[in-house]
Amino acid sequence: MFEKIKQLKQLRDLQGEVAKEKFESEKEGVKVVMNGAFMVEEIILNPEISQEQQQRILQECFNEVIKKAQLAMAQKFRGMM
Repeated sequence: MFEKIKQLKQLRDLQGEVAKEKFESEKEGVKVVMNGAFMVEEIILNPEISQEQQQRILQECFNEVIKKAQLAMAQKFRGMM
């Protein structure tokens, strides 16, 4: 039972550690920064491109930055096992 409690504490500590990490994706001057808790911290737009292009690029950046955060979390959790 104590082993399970110890693992739970390690898991919470690891989640807190990952939440502090920053992940970013940038394309054509459009940038998205997200932390490991999947909270958006920064969005930078490029006024030199059209609104439609920015929307497309933002979608790509969000998808990419979420994948980066998920992969980082998976690697850390794998290391814990």
